[in-house]
Amino acid sequence: MKKVAQILKSKPDQAVYTVASSTSVFDAVTLMAEKNIGALVVLDGEAFVGILSERDCARKSLLSERAPRQTAVRDIMTSPLQYVHPSHSNEECMALMTDKRLRHLPVMEHGRLIGVVSIGDLVKDIISEQGFIIEQLEHYIAGVRG
Repeated sequence: MKKVAQILKSKPDQAVYTVASSTSVFDAVTLMAEKNIGALVVLDGEAFVGILSERDCARKSLLSERAPRQTAVRDIMTSPLQYVHPSHSNEECMALMTDKRLRHLPVMEHGRLIGVVSIGDLVKDIISEQGFIIEQLEHYIAGVRG
Protein backbone atom coordinates (compact mmCIF):
# COMPACT_ATOMS: atom_id res chain seq x y z
CA MET A 1 0.00 0.00 0.00
CA LYS A 2 1.16 3.49 -0.82
CA LYS A 3 1.83 6.12 1.80
CA VAL A 4 -0.21 9.32 1.93
CA ALA A 5 2.83 11.33 0.78
CA GLN A 6 2.88 9.37 -2.50
CA ILE A 7 -0.87 9.74 -2.98
CA LEU A 8 -0.65 13.52 -2.49
CA LYS A 9 2.14 13.75 -5.11
CA SER A 10 -0.01 11.90 -7.64
CA LYS A 11 -2.95 14.32 -7.33
CA PRO A 12 -3.29 16.63 -10.33
CA ASP A 13 -4.33 19.56 -8.12
CA GLN A 14 -2.29 19.73 -4.92
CA ALA A 15 -3.78 23.01 -3.70
CA VAL A 16 -5.18 23.02 -0.18
CA TYR A 17 -8.15 25.24 0.57
CA THR A 18 -9.07 26.58 3.99
CA VAL A 19 -11.75 28.85 5.38
CA ALA A 20 -12.01 30.91 8.55
CA SER A 21 -14.45 29.63 11.16
CA SER A 22 -16.34 32.93 10.97
CA THR A 23 -16.97 32.61 7.20
CA SER A 24 -20.60 32.18 6.20
CA VAL A 25 -21.69 28.76 5.03
CA PHE A 26 -22.84 30.38 1.78
CA ASP A 27 -19.35 31.77 1.06
CA ALA A 28 -17.75 28.44 1.97
CA VAL A 29 -20.06 26.51 -0.37
CA THR A 30 -19.37 29.07 -3.10
CA LEU A 31 -15.62 28.44 -2.70
CA MET A 32 -16.13 24.66 -2.80
CA ALA A 33 -18.17 25.01 -6.00
CA GLU A 34 -15.58 27.31 -7.63
CA LYS A 35 -12.72 24.93 -6.81
CA ASN A 36 -14.76 21.75 -7.46
CA ILE A 37 -13.89 20.30 -4.04
CA GLY A 38 -15.96 18.59 -1.37
CA ALA A 39 -14.43 19.98 1.83
CA LEU A 40 -12.53 22.87 3.39
CA VAL A 41 -10.25 22.78 6.41
CA VAL A 42 -11.47 25.32 8.98
CA LEU A 43 -9.12 27.73 10.72
CA ASP A 44 -9.66 29.81 13.84
CA GLY A 45 -6.76 32.25 13.56
CA GLU A 46 -3.75 29.97 12.97
CA ALA A 47 -5.32 26.89 14.58
CA PHE A 48 -6.92 24.08 12.58
CA VAL A 49 -10.26 23.52 14.32
CA GLY A 50 -12.38 21.41 11.99
CA ILE A 51 -13.44 20.52 8.51
CA LEU A 52 -16.48 21.63 6.55
CA SER A 53 -17.84 19.14 4.05
CA GLU A 54 -20.68 19.24 1.57
CA ARG A 55 -22.40 16.74 3.85
CA ASP A 56 -22.15 19.18 6.78
CA CYS A 57 -23.69 21.91 4.64
CA ALA A 58 -26.56 19.76 3.44
CA ARG A 59 -27.42 18.10 6.72
CA LYS A 60 -26.57 20.73 9.31
CA SER A 61 -27.52 23.86 7.41
CA LEU A 62 -30.13 23.15 4.78
CA LEU A 63 -32.04 20.38 6.56
CA SER A 64 -32.08 22.26 9.85
CA GLU A 65 -33.30 25.33 7.96
CA ARG A 66 -30.37 27.52 8.98
CA ALA A 67 -29.85 30.44 6.63
CA PRO A 68 -26.53 29.78 4.83
CA ARG A 69 -25.72 33.50 4.52
CA GLN A 70 -26.20 34.05 8.28
CA THR A 71 -24.72 30.79 9.58
CA ALA A 72 -21.01 30.68 10.38
CA VAL A 73 -18.92 27.69 9.35
CA ARG A 74 -18.02 27.10 13.04
CA ASP A 75 -21.69 26.33 13.74
CA ILE A 76 -21.87 23.33 11.39
CA MET A 77 -18.30 22.11 10.84
CA THR A 78 -17.11 18.67 11.92
CA SER A 79 -14.84 18.96 14.92
CA PRO A 80 -12.43 17.97 16.34
CA LEU A 81 -10.31 17.74 13.22
CA GLN A 82 -9.25 14.21 12.34
CA TYR A 83 -6.04 14.12 10.32
CA VAL A 84 -3.23 11.86 9.16
CA HIS A 85 0.50 12.21 8.56
CA PRO A 86 2.32 11.68 5.24
CA SER A 87 3.68 8.39 6.58
CA HIS A 88 0.23 6.85 7.07
CA SER A 89 -0.73 4.16 4.58
CA ASN A 90 -3.75 4.09 2.32
CA GLU A 91 -5.06 1.21 4.42
CA GLU A 92 -4.74 3.20 7.67
CA CYS A 93 -6.58 6.15 6.10
CA MET A 94 -9.38 3.90 4.83
CA ALA A 95 -9.76 2.36 8.30
CA LEU A 96 -9.97 5.81 9.94
CA MET A 97 -12.44 7.07 7.34
CA THR A 98 -14.61 4.00 7.79
CA ASP A 99 -14.50 4.16 11.59
CA LYS A 100 -15.23 7.90 11.79
CA ARG A 101 -17.49 8.00 8.70
CA LEU A 102 -15.33 10.62 6.96
CA ARG A 103 -14.77 11.36 3.29
CA HIS A 104 -11.84 13.77 3.61
CA LEU A 105 -8.69 13.70 5.74
CA PRO A 106 -6.32 16.62 6.12
CA VAL A 107 -2.64 15.67 6.00
CA MET A 108 -0.48 17.39 8.62
CA GLU A 109 3.30 17.45 8.89
CA HIS A 110 5.02 19.19 11.81
CA GLY A 111 1.83 21.12 12.58
CA ARG A 112 1.50 22.32 8.99
CA LEU A 113 -1.34 21.43 6.62
CA ILE A 114 0.23 19.92 3.49
CA GLY A 115 -2.78 18.39 1.75
CA VAL A 116 -6.13 16.68 1.91
CA VAL A 117 -6.90 13.14 0.77
CA SER A 118 -10.41 12.13 -0.13
CA ILE A 119 -12.00 8.72 -0.23
CA GLY A 120 -11.89 9.09 -4.02
CA ASP A 121 -8.11 9.60 -3.94
CA LEU A 122 -7.68 6.44 -1.86
CA VAL A 123 -10.01 4.31 -4.00
CA LYS A 124 -8.28 5.53 -7.17
CA ASP A 125 -4.93 4.47 -5.68
CA ILE A 126 -6.27 1.02 -4.75
CA ILE A 127 -7.73 0.48 -8.23
CA SER A 128 -4.44 1.56 -9.82
CA GLU A 129 -2.45 -0.79 -7.60
CA GLN A 130 -4.79 -3.70 -8.31
CA GLY A 131 -4.56 -3.01 -12.05
CA PHE A 132 -0.77 -3.12 -11.85
CA ILE A 133 -0.83 -6.42 -9.93
CA ILE A 134 -3.25 -7.96 -12.45
CA GLU A 135 -1.04 -6.83 -15.32
CA GLN A 136 2.04 -8.33 -13.67
CA LEU A 137 0.24 -11.61 -13.02
CA GLU A 138 -0.95 -11.75 -16.64
CA HIS A 139 2.65 -11.22 -17.84
CA TYR A 140 3.87 -13.91 -15.45
CA ILE A 141 1.22 -16.40 -16.58
CA ALA A 142 1.82 -15.64 -20.27
CA GLY A 143 5.59 -16.01 -19.70
CA VAL A 144 5.19 -19.34 -17.94
CA ARG A 145 3.05 -20.75 -20.77
CA GLY A 146 5.18 -19.34 -23.58
